[in-house]
Order: sequence, then C-alpha cells, then structure tokens
Amino acid sequence: MGKKMTEKLKVLQIIFDGAIQSWEIPALRGAISAKVGEQSVLFHNHKETGYPLIQYKCIRNRPALVCIGEGLDEIHHFFSQQDWSVEISGRRLPMKILDISLNGYVMQVWDRGFEYQIQNWIALNQEAHRVFMGMKRPSDQIPFLEKKLTGNILSMAKGIGWYVDKPIETSITKLSEPFKVRVKGVGVLAFHARFRTNVFLPNGIGLGKNVSFGFGTVNELNTQNKGIVT
Repeated sequence: MGKKMTEKLKVLQIIFDGAIQSWEIPALRGAISAKVGEQSVLFHNHKETGYPLIQYKCIRNRPALVCIGEGLDEIHHFFSQQDWSVEISGRRLPMKILDISLNGYVMQVWDRGFEYQIQNWIALNQEAHRVFMGMKRPSDQIPFLEKKLTGNILSMAKGIGWYVDKPIETSITKLSEPFKVRVKGVGVLAFHARFRTNVFLPNGIGLGKNVSFGFGTVNELNTQNKGIVT
C-alpha cells in the first residue's frame, strides 16, 4: 500500500464554560486526564513524544480542547463521564459546552502560500537556544527560525500520518522580540510571529514544543480559503 500524498484531516474544537487563564492550562490538562484515567494516552501524553492529537487551549479566556485526527475517536472517554466538571486552582469549572465546531481539511503542499500568525511559539530546544542567542543579526536569526518552523510542520505531518512529497516553503514575515514563558516551572524562550507557507494549516492547532499546553497556536490571517476545508 503506497504512502498518502494528501491527508483528509478532521479537527474538532470545543470551547467550554468557565473562566481560565493561559497559565492554568497544565492544571486543566491534569484534571481532564485524571477524570479520563489511563484508558486514553492521547489525553495526557506524559512523555510528550510525537505530535499531540489532543491539545488544551485557552480561547477567549475559556477552557478549550482541540482534537485532531485520531484524537476525535478518543474524546468519548471524556464525554462518557457522568460529571464533566473539573477542579483547578481551588475552583470548579462546569465544563458545559459553549461552542463546538468540526472541520475537515485537505493536507497537502499547494502551489500557493497562506498567511498565519502563531502565538507563544516555543521554537527552540536547549541546543538551538544556545545557537540562536549567539546570532546577533536578524538576517541570521530569521532563516534559522524558518527552518525550525518547517521542521515543526513536518513533525505535525508525521503525527497525523501525512506523507509530505514536495518541499515545504516557509517564510517569517513578522517576528516579535523573544520573551520568556514558563513551562513546568522552567522559563523558556518564545515568540509571536507571522509567516507564510505553502501548507494549509487548520486554525487552532499548535506547532513547536509543548503544544499540548496551548503553546504555538496557529490561526490563518486570511479566512477566504473556504474551498480548502472539506
């Protein structure tokens, strides 16, 4: 059986009732994972190996889940619970559904570019951080980060079972100053950026490191590409 050059990908986004701050996402993941139990490794992904197919988000200060591909098959482990509410930071969130959307996407390398913004993007591991900090000129830094972003897209493709048969082109068009975010109590470097790529990326998915905690969330800047959504 040959490898697939395109992949039809389903993405389910669920926004729940209750107020939450972005720094509380790890607690949200922990509470939902505890409620589901060990029956679905996609909910907790303790080893952070591979591309997370269930990602925890803070959308408009609301708790949210983004389920990708096989992650849709696992969401029933949460919704089959008699009580959906979770407790984080000493308060109870009812987790009633405020908004739910299901979209299908054709994943392939196109002959045109698409524009996106990415928030709180953790692009660098320890070694890459050392290399980046040694670069003083944007003309060196931006191509370095573009390669990391292309690698992030390839990691996502591998995680959803999509075989990329053409070169992925990625260009960063706007980049914030690096800033520190905390992951599991450790400060790491992050960026906000705008970029173009010839891959159509589903809104709300994450790229980079620690995406299951809501980092590296991608949204399209031009929303006129409805024909690419199936």
